[in-house]
Formats: sequence, structure tokens, C-alpha cells
Amino acid sequence: MTRTRLLAVFAPILVLISACGINSVPTAEENAKARWADVQSDYQRRADLIPNLVETVRAASAQERNVLREVTEARASASRIQVTGEQLTDPAAMARFAEAQSRITISLQRLQEAYPELRSNQNYETLLHQLEGTENRVARSRERYNQAVQEYNTLIRTFPSSIGASVIHGAEAMVPYQADAEAQRAPRVDFGNGS
Repeated sequence: MTRTRLLAVFAPILVLISACGINSVPTAEENAKARWADVQSDYQRRADLIPNLVETVRAASAQERNVLREVTEARASASRIQVTGEQLTDPAAMARFAEAQSRITISLQRLQEAYPELRSNQNYETLLHQLEGTENRVARSRERYNQAVQEYNTLIRTFPSSIGASVIHGAEAMVPYQADAEAQRAPRVDFGNGS
């Protein structure tokens, strides 16, 4: 056989083989696996991030509550101590009144010192923003995974790549991500006192 005849005989076979998914099937399979790894990574990010964010918000809120409670208690205590006109000459009554007023002053000073740190609203906003961003990342990863699975499953079921997929690779259809019934409920975030 001459070179031209060999080329004429084997060229169509080579084209047919190259179109049989020899490279495209494993490429699509690896792409789908990589997209699944992205899904798992985003779920892990969510699992790591949410408890830390919630605890940060809880701690900041507790600190703010303590400062504000001190101011409220000092004010309540001071308002219970009254000095009447007859007590203006009583040093003990005047000392109790001054002490109560001093507690308000001290608690207000703590409030002023802590004011730059009082950010619970900002912390809540950050938490909500992070939760929303995390859930969006998870959703996008699942969508990309399902798209990669669809492309892979279509590739292994359509001619001519289906030949290579079944004969050469023994490829099986992949399962797209499907949420379970429990996923229909949003994650629970609790700002309770930790009990």
C-alpha cells in the first residue's frame, strides 16, 4: 500500500476515534469532579465561618449590654437616692447622693470610652452580609457543579463520544446535586445567651 492509500484508510478512522470522546470524556469528568470539590469547599467555609461570626456578634453584644446595663443601674440607683431640703445639712445623706451620682459619671465615662467599640449593629450587618455571601457562594457552586454534570452526562450519551465513553472509559452518568427535604429550611442562627 502506498502512503496515500494508508492515509486515506486510516485518516477517517483517526478522525472517528478522536471524535469518540477519548479526551473529552475524562476532561468533562474531571471538570465535574472539580466543581464538586468547589461545592464541598463552600460548605466547609460556611461550617467554619458561621459559628465564628455568631460568636463574635454575641460577644460584642454582651460587652455592649454590660456597659449599657451599668449606666442603667447607676441611673436607677441614683434616682432612688433623693436629698430633701432638710437633708442638705446631713453629711451622710449628701455623701450617699454624691456617691450615686459618681457611679453615673463613672458608668458614662466607661460608655464614652467603649463607644468606639460599641458596634453590635455593625457586627449584625457584617454577619448578615457574610451569611448572605456564603449562601450565594454555595448556591453558585452547586449550579456550576450541576452544569458540569449535565455537560458530562450529555457528552457520554451523545454520538460519537458515547462510543468512547462506554467502550474505552466505561463511563457512567453522574448524579447532579439535589437538596434534601431538610435543606428547604434556612439555617438557624441563635443570638441567645449561649444556653
